[in-house]
Amino acid sequence: MSFETLGLSADMLRAVSEEGYTVPTPVQKQAIPYILQGRDVLAGAQTGTGKTAAFTLPLLQRLSTGPAPEKVKGRKPIRALVLTPTRELASQVEESVRIYGKYLSLTSAVIFGGVNINPQFSMLRKGVDILVATPGRLLDHLGQGSLDLSSVETLILDEADRMLDMGFIRDIRRVIAVLPKKRQNLMFSATYSDEIRTLAEGLLANPASVEVARRNTPAEKVAQRIFPVDRDRKRELLSSLISEGDWRQVLVFTRTKHGANRLAKQLEQDGLTTAAIHGNKSQAARTKALAGFKNGEVRILVATDIAARGLDIDMLPHVVNFELPNVAEDYVHRIGRTGRAGAEGEAISLVCVDENDFLRGIERLLKRNLPREVIPGFEPDPSIKAEPIFKARQPRGHAGPRPGSKPRSGGHGRNGRNQSSRRKPQGRA
Repeated sequence: MSFETLGLSADMLRAVSEEGYTVPTPVQKQAIPYILQGRDVLAGAQTGTGKTAAFTLPLLQRLSTGPAPEKVKGRKPIRALVLTPTRELASQVEESVRIYGKYLSLTSAVIFGGVNINPQFSMLRKGVDILVATPGRLLDHLGQGSLDLSSVETLILDEADRMLDMGFIRDIRRVIAVLPKKRQNLMFSATYSDEIRTLAEGLLANPASVEVARRNTPAEKVAQRIFPVDRDRKRELLSSLISEGDWRQVLVFTRTKHGANRLAKQLEQDGLTTAAIHGNKSQAARTKALAGFKNGEVRILVATDIAARGLDIDMLPHVVNFELPNVAEDYVHRIGRTGRAGAEGEAISLVCVDENDFLRGIERLLKRNLPREVIPGFEPDPSIKAEPIFKARQPRGHAGPRPGSKPRSGGHGRNGRNQSSRRKPQGRA
Protein backbone atom coordinates (compact mmCIF):
# COMPACT_ATOMS: atom_id res chain seq x y z
CA MET A 1 0.00 0.00 0.00
CA SER A 2 1.19 3.53 -0.84
CA PHE A 3 0.14 6.92 0.49
CA GLU A 4 -1.70 7.50 -2.80
CA THR A 5 -4.30 4.90 -1.81
CA LEU A 6 -5.24 6.69 1.44
CA GLY A 7 -7.11 9.55 -0.20
CA LEU A 8 -4.54 12.26 0.50
CA SER A 9 -4.40 15.32 -1.73
CA ALA A 10 -1.61 16.11 -4.17
CA ASP A 11 -0.19 18.75 -1.82
CA MET A 12 -0.06 16.28 1.07
CA LEU A 13 1.48 13.55 -1.08
CA ARG A 14 4.13 15.98 -2.32
CA ALA A 15 5.11 16.92 1.24
CA VAL A 16 5.22 13.28 2.32
CA SER A 17 7.34 12.31 -0.66
CA GLU A 18 9.83 15.09 0.00
CA GLU A 19 10.34 13.70 3.50
CA GLY A 20 11.32 10.39 1.94
CA TYR A 21 8.24 8.39 2.90
CA THR A 22 6.56 6.12 0.36
CA VAL A 23 4.77 3.45 2.38
CA PRO A 24 2.45 4.31 5.30
CA THR A 25 2.96 2.64 8.66
CA PRO A 26 0.18 0.42 10.06
CA VAL A 27 -1.29 3.17 12.24
CA GLN A 28 -1.29 5.56 9.28
CA LYS A 29 -3.01 2.99 7.05
CA GLN A 30 -5.79 2.53 9.56
CA ALA A 31 -6.25 6.00 11.05
CA ILE A 32 -5.92 8.34 8.06
CA PRO A 33 -9.05 7.15 6.17
CA TYR A 34 -11.20 7.38 9.32
CA ILE A 35 -9.96 10.90 10.11
CA LEU A 36 -10.54 12.04 6.53
CA GLN A 37 -14.13 10.78 6.89
CA GLY A 38 -14.58 13.02 9.93
CA ARG A 39 -14.87 10.09 12.37
CA ASP A 40 -13.76 10.25 15.98
CA VAL A 41 -10.78 7.95 16.49
CA LEU A 42 -9.30 6.12 19.46
CA ALA A 43 -5.84 4.97 18.39
CA GLY A 44 -3.44 2.82 20.38
CA ALA A 45 -0.02 2.71 18.80
CA GLN A 46 3.41 1.99 20.15
CA THR A 47 5.72 4.95 20.22
CA GLY A 48 7.78 5.33 17.06
CA THR A 49 5.11 3.96 14.74
CA GLY A 50 4.39 7.20 12.88
CA LYS A 51 1.31 8.25 14.83
CA THR A 52 2.08 12.00 14.59
CA ALA A 53 1.80 11.88 10.80
CA ALA A 54 -1.26 9.66 11.21
CA PHE A 55 -3.21 12.63 12.55
CA THR A 56 -1.35 15.65 11.11
CA LEU A 57 -1.73 14.58 7.48
CA PRO A 58 -5.53 14.10 7.46
CA LEU A 59 -6.02 17.06 9.80
CA LEU A 60 -4.20 19.38 7.42
CA GLN A 61 -6.15 18.05 4.46
CA ARG A 62 -9.55 18.45 6.16
CA LEU A 63 -8.79 22.01 7.25
CA SER A 64 -7.40 23.02 3.86
CA THR A 65 -10.38 21.67 1.92
CA GLY A 66 -13.11 22.71 4.34
CA PRO A 67 -14.83 26.10 4.32
CA ALA A 68 -12.79 28.86 5.92
CA PRO A 69 -14.55 30.16 9.04
CA GLU A 70 -15.22 33.81 9.68
CA LYS A 71 -12.77 35.77 11.77
CA VAL A 72 -13.39 35.99 15.51
CA LYS A 73 -12.74 39.40 17.05
CA GLY A 74 -10.90 40.38 13.90
CA ARG A 75 -8.46 37.49 13.87
CA LYS A 76 -8.22 34.05 12.33
CA PRO A 77 -9.93 31.50 14.63
CA ILE A 78 -8.24 28.41 16.03
CA ARG A 79 -9.70 25.47 14.09
CA ALA A 80 -7.67 22.59 15.55
CA LEU A 81 -6.22 22.07 19.02
CA VAL A 82 -3.56 19.48 19.78
CA LEU A 83 -2.79 18.80 23.47
CA THR A 84 0.47 17.11 24.44
CA PRO A 85 1.98 16.31 27.85
CA THR A 86 5.47 17.79 27.36
CA ARG A 87 7.14 20.76 25.74
CA GLU A 88 9.36 18.58 23.57
CA LEU A 89 6.46 16.65 22.14
CA ALA A 90 4.49 19.86 21.54
CA SER A 91 7.40 21.33 19.58
CA GLN A 92 7.79 18.19 17.52
CA VAL A 93 4.11 17.95 16.68
CA GLU A 94 4.00 21.59 15.57
CA GLU A 95 7.14 21.01 13.48
CA SER A 96 5.38 18.07 11.82
CA VAL A 97 2.39 20.32 11.08
CA ARG A 98 4.68 22.86 9.41
CA ILE A 99 6.58 20.22 7.41
CA TYR A 100 3.52 18.45 6.02
CA GLY A 101 1.55 21.66 5.59
CA LYS A 102 4.23 23.62 3.73
CA TYR A 103 2.21 23.71 0.49
CA LEU A 104 -0.95 24.84 2.26
CA SER A 105 -2.01 28.28 3.44
CA LEU A 106 -2.69 27.09 7.00
CA THR A 107 -0.85 28.57 9.97
CA SER A 108 0.22 26.93 13.22
CA ALA A 109 1.72 27.81 16.59
CA VAL A 110 2.98 26.04 19.69
CA ILE A 111 2.63 27.27 23.28
CA PHE A 112 4.07 25.80 26.46
CA GLY A 113 5.37 26.90 29.83
CA GLY A 114 8.90 27.59 30.96
CA VAL A 115 9.34 30.43 28.46
CA ASN A 116 8.29 34.08 28.29
CA ILE A 117 4.56 34.26 27.69
CA ASN A 118 4.61 37.67 25.95
CA PRO A 119 5.76 36.42 22.50
CA GLN A 120 2.93 33.90 22.70
CA PHE A 121 0.45 36.74 23.23
CA SER A 122 1.71 38.42 20.06
CA MET A 123 1.56 35.19 18.08
CA LEU A 124 -1.99 34.40 19.18
CA ARG A 125 -3.21 37.92 18.37
CA LYS A 126 -2.35 37.26 14.74
CA GLY A 127 -4.57 34.18 14.75
CA VAL A 128 -3.62 30.59 13.87
CA ASP A 129 -5.42 27.65 12.32
CA ILE A 130 -3.73 24.93 14.35
CA LEU A 131 -2.60 25.35 17.94
CA VAL A 132 -0.36 22.80 19.68
CA ALA A 133 -0.17 23.26 23.44
CA THR A 134 0.60 21.78 26.83
CA PRO A 135 -2.40 21.90 29.17
CA GLY A 136 -0.95 24.21 31.83
CA ARG A 137 0.10 27.03 29.54
CA LEU A 138 -3.11 26.69 27.52
CA LEU A 139 -5.14 27.30 30.69
CA ASP A 140 -2.94 30.30 31.47
CA HIS A 141 -3.91 31.84 28.13
CA LEU A 142 -7.56 30.97 28.57
CA GLY A 143 -7.50 32.64 31.99
CA GLN A 144 -5.98 35.79 30.52
CA GLY A 145 -8.35 35.87 27.56
CA SER A 146 -5.57 35.71 24.99
CA LEU A 147 -7.14 32.93 22.96
CA ASP A 148 -10.60 31.80 21.89
CA LEU A 149 -11.42 28.11 21.40
CA SER A 150 -15.03 28.59 20.32
CA SER A 151 -14.26 27.70 16.69
CA VAL A 152 -12.26 24.50 17.25
CA GLU A 153 -13.32 21.85 14.75
CA THR A 154 -10.89 19.11 15.82
CA LEU A 155 -9.43 18.22 19.22
CA ILE A 156 -6.45 15.87 19.39
CA LEU A 157 -5.09 14.37 22.60
CA ASP A 158 -1.60 13.05 21.89
CA GLU A 159 0.05 10.71 24.40
CA ALA A 160 -3.21 10.67 26.29
CA ASP A 161 -2.01 8.00 28.70
CA ARG A 162 1.00 10.11 29.58
CA MET A 163 -1.19 13.13 30.29
CA LEU A 164 -3.30 11.10 32.67
CA ASP A 165 -0.16 9.71 34.26
CA MET A 166 1.11 13.26 34.87
CA GLY A 167 -2.09 14.41 36.56
CA PHE A 168 -3.59 16.43 33.71
CA ILE A 169 -7.08 14.94 33.74
CA ARG A 170 -8.70 17.96 35.46
CA ASP A 171 -6.94 20.34 33.10
CA ILE A 172 -8.11 18.34 30.07
CA ARG A 173 -11.68 18.44 31.31
CA ARG A 174 -11.47 22.22 31.85
CA VAL A 175 -10.29 22.65 28.27
CA ILE A 176 -12.99 20.37 26.88
CA ALA A 177 -15.63 22.37 28.75
CA VAL A 178 -14.92 25.50 26.67
CA LEU A 179 -14.79 23.75 23.28
CA PRO A 180 -17.72 23.58 20.86
CA LYS A 181 -19.92 20.54 21.44
CA LYS A 182 -19.82 19.64 17.76
CA ARG A 183 -16.26 18.71 16.78
CA GLN A 184 -14.06 15.83 15.72
CA ASN A 185 -12.09 14.17 18.54
CA LEU A 186 -8.93 12.13 18.09
CA MET A 187 -7.20 10.37 20.97
CA PHE A 188 -3.78 8.78 20.51
CA SER A 189 -2.25 6.70 23.26
CA ALA A 190 0.61 4.24 23.66
CA THR A 191 -1.55 2.10 25.96
CA TYR A 192 -5.24 1.31 26.35
CA SER A 193 -5.59 1.49 30.12
CA ASP A 194 -8.94 1.48 31.90
CA GLU A 195 -8.52 5.22 32.54
CA ILE A 196 -7.99 5.86 28.84
CA ARG A 197 -11.10 3.93 27.93
CA THR A 198 -13.12 5.84 30.54
CA LEU A 199 -11.91 9.18 29.16
CA ALA A 200 -12.62 8.00 25.63
CA GLU A 201 -16.18 7.01 26.50
CA GLY A 202 -16.92 10.53 27.72
CA LEU A 203 -15.10 12.30 24.87
CA LEU A 204 -15.50 10.28 21.68
CA ALA A 205 -18.70 9.72 19.72
CA ASN A 206 -18.91 6.29 18.07
CA PRO A 207 -15.14 6.23 17.55
CA ALA A 208 -13.24 4.11 15.10
CA SER A 209 -10.80 2.00 17.09
CA VAL A 210 -7.25 1.61 15.81
CA GLU A 211 -4.70 -0.55 17.60
CA VAL A 212 -1.48 -1.62 15.95
CA ALA A 213 0.50 -2.93 18.90
CA ARG A 214 -0.33 -4.93 21.97
CA ARG A 215 -0.51 -3.01 25.21
CA ASN A 216 2.89 -2.26 26.74
CA THR A 217 4.81 -4.21 24.12
CA PRO A 218 8.33 -3.07 23.21
CA ALA A 219 9.38 -2.66 19.61
CA GLU A 220 10.08 -6.04 18.07
CA LYS A 221 13.37 -4.96 16.54
CA VAL A 222 14.83 -3.70 19.82
CA ALA A 223 17.49 -6.08 21.15
CA GLN A 224 17.26 -6.06 24.95
CA ARG A 225 20.07 -7.09 27.28
CA ILE A 226 20.67 -6.96 31.03
CA PHE A 227 24.19 -6.31 32.35
CA PRO A 228 24.41 -7.16 36.07
CA VAL A 229 26.89 -4.82 37.80
CA ASP A 230 27.59 -3.37 41.23
CA ARG A 231 25.91 -0.02 41.87
CA ASP A 232 29.27 1.76 42.35
CA ARG A 233 30.64 0.51 39.04
CA LYS A 234 27.76 1.41 36.75
CA ARG A 235 29.31 4.62 35.48
CA GLU A 236 32.62 2.88 34.81
CA LEU A 237 30.88 0.11 32.87
CA LEU A 238 28.79 2.57 30.87
CA SER A 239 31.83 4.60 29.91
CA SER A 240 33.63 1.42 28.88
CA LEU A 241 30.73 0.18 26.73
CA ILE A 242 30.43 3.50 24.92
CA SER A 243 34.16 3.95 24.34
CA GLU A 244 35.06 0.38 23.38
CA GLY A 245 31.94 -0.08 21.27
CA ASP A 246 32.44 3.31 19.63
CA TRP A 247 28.81 4.19 20.25
CA ARG A 248 28.23 7.57 18.63
CA GLN A 249 24.70 8.33 19.85
CA VAL A 250 23.42 7.05 23.20
CA LEU A 251 20.32 8.00 25.18
CA VAL A 252 20.81 7.20 28.88
CA PHE A 253 18.01 7.17 31.46
CA THR A 254 18.30 7.91 35.17
CA ARG A 255 15.57 8.05 37.80
CA THR A 256 16.29 11.53 39.16
CA LYS A 257 17.31 14.98 37.98
CA HIS A 258 20.24 15.02 40.39
CA GLY A 259 21.36 11.63 39.12
CA ALA A 260 21.20 12.85 35.52
CA ASN A 261 23.35 15.89 36.30
CA ARG A 262 25.88 13.84 38.24
CA LEU A 263 26.21 11.17 35.56
CA ALA A 264 26.53 13.74 32.75
CA LYS A 265 29.35 15.45 34.64
CA GLN A 266 31.14 12.15 35.25
CA LEU A 267 30.90 11.09 31.60
CA GLU A 268 32.26 14.47 30.52
CA GLN A 269 35.21 13.85 32.82
CA ASP A 270 35.70 10.55 30.99
CA GLY A 271 36.12 12.50 27.76
CA LEU A 272 32.64 11.79 26.36
CA THR A 273 30.57 14.77 25.16
CA THR A 274 27.42 14.63 27.26
CA ALA A 275 24.36 16.74 28.03
CA ALA A 276 21.55 16.28 30.54
CA ILE A 277 17.85 16.95 29.97
CA HIS A 278 15.20 17.06 32.69
CA GLY A 279 12.46 19.18 34.20
CA ASN A 280 14.77 21.54 36.11
CA LYS A 281 16.58 22.57 32.94
CA SER A 282 15.42 25.75 31.25
CA GLN A 283 13.63 25.34 27.98
CA ALA A 284 16.57 26.93 26.17
CA ALA A 285 18.98 24.45 27.76
CA ARG A 286 16.73 21.51 26.91
CA THR A 287 16.33 22.63 23.32
CA LYS A 288 20.09 23.14 22.95
CA ALA A 289 20.90 19.73 24.44
CA LEU A 290 18.43 17.93 22.22
CA ALA A 291 19.59 19.76 19.09
CA GLY A 292 23.21 18.94 19.88
CA PHE A 293 22.31 15.29 20.39
CA LYS A 294 20.43 15.09 17.11
CA ASN A 295 23.18 16.74 15.04
CA GLY A 296 25.98 14.68 16.56
CA GLU A 297 27.70 17.42 18.58
CA VAL A 298 26.59 15.67 21.78
CA ARG A 299 27.39 11.97 21.95
CA ILE A 300 25.40 11.08 25.06
CA LEU A 301 22.10 12.51 26.26
CA VAL A 302 21.30 11.72 29.89
CA ALA A 303 17.61 12.08 30.63
CA THR A 304 14.94 11.49 33.22
CA ASP A 305 11.61 10.04 32.15
CA ILE A 306 10.51 13.39 30.80
CA ALA A 307 12.26 12.20 27.63
CA ALA A 308 10.74 8.73 27.58
CA ARG A 309 7.86 9.91 25.44
CA GLY A 310 7.73 12.23 22.51
CA LEU A 311 11.41 12.60 21.66
CA ASP A 312 11.62 11.76 17.98
CA ILE A 313 15.22 10.87 17.18
CA ASP A 314 15.69 9.16 13.84
CA MET A 315 17.70 5.93 13.82
CA LEU A 316 18.74 6.15 17.48
CA PRO A 317 20.92 3.04 17.89
CA HIS A 318 21.38 2.79 21.67
CA VAL A 319 19.23 3.33 24.74
CA VAL A 320 20.71 2.60 28.16
CA ASN A 321 18.83 2.26 31.43
CA PHE A 322 21.51 3.43 33.82
CA GLU A 323 18.84 2.94 36.47
CA LEU A 324 15.71 0.89 35.98
CA PRO A 325 12.40 2.69 36.40
CA ASN A 326 10.31 1.59 39.35
CA VAL A 327 7.19 1.50 37.14
CA ALA A 328 7.49 -1.32 34.63
CA GLU A 329 5.51 0.43 31.87
CA ASP A 330 8.11 3.22 31.83
CA TYR A 331 10.71 0.68 30.72
CA VAL A 332 8.70 0.08 27.56
CA HIS A 333 8.44 3.78 26.83
CA ARG A 334 12.14 4.31 27.44
CA ILE A 335 13.34 1.61 25.08
CA GLY A 336 10.76 2.75 22.53
CA ARG A 337 13.14 5.63 21.74
CA THR A 338 15.13 3.14 19.63
CA GLY A 339 13.88 0.64 17.06
CA ARG A 340 11.49 3.30 15.74
CA ALA A 341 9.39 2.81 12.63
CA GLY A 342 10.96 -0.55 11.82
CA ALA A 343 14.60 0.38 12.42
CA GLU A 344 16.80 -1.85 14.54
CA GLY A 345 18.06 -0.72 17.92
CA GLU A 346 19.61 -1.88 21.17
CA ALA A 347 18.39 -1.37 24.72
CA ILE A 348 20.80 -2.15 27.55
CA SER A 349 20.02 -2.05 31.26
CA LEU A 350 22.71 -1.81 33.93
CA VAL A 351 21.17 -3.61 36.89
CA CYS A 352 22.52 -3.75 40.42
CA VAL A 353 21.25 -5.88 43.29
CA ASP A 354 19.03 -3.03 44.50
CA GLU A 355 16.95 -3.20 41.31
CA ASN A 356 16.15 -6.90 41.13
CA ASP A 357 12.54 -6.32 42.15
CA PHE A 358 12.14 -3.69 39.41
CA LEU A 359 13.62 -6.12 36.89
CA ARG A 360 11.21 -8.87 37.92
CA GLY A 361 8.31 -6.45 37.47
CA ILE A 362 9.50 -5.55 33.96
CA GLU A 363 9.86 -9.20 33.01
CA ARG A 364 6.38 -9.97 34.31
CA LEU A 365 5.01 -7.17 32.13
CA LEU A 366 6.90 -8.45 29.09
CA LYS A 367 6.01 -12.07 29.96
CA ARG A 368 9.56 -13.21 29.36
CA ASN A 369 13.01 -13.18 30.93
CA LEU A 370 15.52 -10.76 29.46
CA PRO A 371 18.97 -12.14 28.62
CA ARG A 372 21.69 -11.49 31.20
CA GLU A 373 25.31 -10.89 30.24
CA VAL A 374 28.13 -10.38 32.73
CA ILE A 375 30.92 -8.20 31.31
CA PRO A 376 34.41 -9.53 32.16
CA GLY A 377 36.02 -7.28 34.73
CA PHE A 378 32.62 -6.03 35.97
CA GLU A 379 31.36 -9.16 37.69
CA PRO A 380 28.96 -8.25 40.53
CA ASP A 381 30.16 -8.88 44.09
CA PRO A 382 27.75 -11.47 45.56
CA SER A 383 28.46 -10.23 49.09
CA ILE A 384 26.87 -6.80 48.44
CA LYS A 385 23.42 -6.56 49.99
CA ALA A 386 20.49 -4.82 48.39
CA GLU A 387 19.65 -1.31 49.60
CA PRO A 388 16.15 0.18 49.38
CA ILE A 389 15.42 2.57 46.52
CA PHE A 390 13.10 5.49 47.15
CA LYS A 391 10.11 5.14 44.87
CA ALA A 392 9.44 8.63 43.60
CA ARG A 393 6.25 7.69 41.85
CA GLN A 394 3.35 5.35 42.29
CA PRO A 395 1.36 3.75 39.50
CA ARG A 396 -1.70 5.51 38.22
CA GLY A 397 -4.75 5.26 40.40
CA HIS A 398 -2.85 5.80 43.66
CA ALA A 399 -5.10 7.68 46.00
CA GLY A 400 -3.80 10.75 47.76
CA PRO A 401 -0.41 12.46 47.60
CA ARG A 402 2.56 10.34 46.73
CA PRO A 403 5.14 10.07 49.47
CA GLY A 404 7.80 12.69 49.02
CA SER A 405 6.20 14.12 45.90
CA LYS A 406 6.87 17.70 44.98
CA PRO A 407 4.96 20.13 42.79
CA ARG A 408 6.00 19.92 39.18
CA SER A 409 8.07 22.74 37.85
CA GLY A 410 9.78 23.72 34.67
CA GLY A 411 8.49 21.72 31.72
CA HIS A 412 7.45 18.70 33.67
CA GLY A 413 3.84 18.45 34.50
CA ARG A 414 2.41 21.91 34.94
CA ASN A 415 4.85 23.63 32.62
CA GLY A 416 6.16 26.11 35.11
CA ARG A 417 2.81 27.58 36.17
CA ASN A 418 2.40 29.25 39.52
CA GLN A 419 0.43 26.82 41.65
CA SER A 420 0.14 28.78 44.82
CA SER A 421 -3.63 28.99 44.45
CA ARG A 422 -4.18 25.65 42.75
CA ARG A 423 -3.96 22.04 43.67
CA LYS A 424 -0.56 20.50 43.33
CA PRO A 425 -0.83 17.44 41.11
CA GLN A 426 1.75 14.73 41.61
CA GLY A 427 4.69 14.45 39.28
CA ARG A 428 8.13 12.99 38.90
CA ALA A 429 11.56 14.16 37.87
